[in-house]
Amino acid sequence: MSVRIRLARGGSKKRPVHKIVVADKRAPRDGRFIEALGSYNPLLPKDHADALRVNVEAAKKWMAQGAELTERVQKLFALIGLAEKPTIHEQPKKSAPKAKAQERLKEAQEKAAAAREAEEAAAREAEEAAKAAQEQPAEAPAEATQEQPAE
Repeated sequence: MSVRIRLARGGSKKRPVHKIVVADKRAPRDGRFIEALGSYNPLLPKDHADALRVNVEAAKKWMAQGAELTERVQKLFALIGLAEKPTIHEQPKKSAPKAKAQERLKEAQEKAAAAREAEEAAAREAEEAAKAAQEQPAEAPAEATQEQPAE
C-alpha cells in the first residue's frame, strides 16, 4: 500500500483550514486517512504560531517508512526544516510567448540597449569635455570677462 502525506481541506466556504494527514494514495482528498500529523491555516501570517502545526516525530516516522510528500506539503515542511524545498519546474513550451510577442520583446530589448549606449556615450563626452576644460590654461576665461566697447 502506498501512502502519501497530503492536505485534507476543511473549514467553511472561503475560509479554508487544512489537516496534514497520512492517507492511502487512492483515498479521496477529504476522505479516509490513516493518521493526522498536524494542521495548516493559510489565512494566518506565515510567522504566526498557529499557521502551521506539525507533529514532527510522527512526520519523520512516516517519511522514514517511505511516505511520499505532495508538493504543497513539501513546501510547508521545508519552512520548518523537515524536507528540502521542491524544485521549481520550467515554464512549459505550450504557454511560452508566441512568435510575434517574442519579436516585440526582442525589439524592446534592442531599443533599451541602444538607449543605454546613447546615455553612456553622452556621459563619456561630458566627462571628456570637463577634463578638457580643466586642462586649458586660466587665461581663456579671463579674456571672456573683458567687456567690449559698445558702438
